Amino acid sequence: MKILNFGSLNIDMTYFVDEMASAGKTVASFEFGRNFGGKGLNQSVALARAGANVFHAGKIGQDGTELRDFLTSCGADTSFVALSSLPTGNAVIQVDKSGENCIVVYGGANRDISKEYASAVLNNFEEGDFVVLQNEISNVGFIAAEAHKKGMTVVFNPSPLDGIDVSLDDVDIVILNETESCAIFGSDNAADVEKYIEKSAQTLRVVLTLGSRGACFIEKGSVTTVPAVKVDAVDTTGAGDTFTGYFLAEYFGGKGVERSLKTAAKAAAISVTRKGAAESVPSREEVE
Repeated sequence: MKILNFGSLNIDMTYFVDEMASAGKTVASFEFGRNFGGKGLNQSVALARAGANVFHAGKIGQDGTELRDFLTSCGADTSFVALSSLPTGNAVIQVDKSGENCIVVYGGANRDISKEYASAVLNNFEEGDFVVLQNEISNVGFIAAEAHKKGMTVVFNPSPLDGIDVSLDDVDIVILNETESCAIFGSDNAADVEKYIEKSAQTLRVVLTLGSRGACFIEKGSVTTVPAVKVDAVDTTGAGDTFTGYFLAEYFGGKGVERSLKTAAKAAAISVTRKGAAESVPSREEVE
């Protein structure tokens, strides 16, 4: 069994502020950090630190080779990471005193994922393997469809919500928060979405992260819920990616839904007590 994470690779520039900047307003930052990120990279780091056999595919510019080196040092296989003529993707992040964040992302090399490159990577995987996708690279819908045809288990984290071209018919597991669930399932009310999914007879497995209410796993009307682990948050950047990586590592490893959710919740709780995205992902030993 192999896990392919076909995802973004970013350099994050984080500004810590008393309050978020709004239109026409300039605010002072009392601390700055330059970190590695991108939802794809973050999730590969979490998968690798949780002990999964993860292969990362994606593109970086000539200015981003340190991202590949970092992923390798975390235990991910980076043999499918390719160079692009475009600059490496990057994000500008504001983090306020409560730990909440506001993010602007430039796609760069992440938007240079061609169908030809995607097909070449997928040729190295087969039925029974897994592919993990977010929505920060180009041709996500094509990758999901081709992986589905091969008999791979397709996991989709529809973030960010802008411009999604993935058909849920090609997806086996979707991992999303309350805002994303409302958009994907067409409702303004997260509780209605949960009820809809519970009653649905479709084969789609859904992981919902519910903030302070914890997280749940829904499949054919069966619901497993775990509470959140309460901590004092410093920076919530990357918390969802940490949850996703640890949940999938446990779940794909046959640990069972409840244990997988609880382990992921613990890992995410540790991550928000630290600054940064990928750098905040805890080790397996810390989570245990």
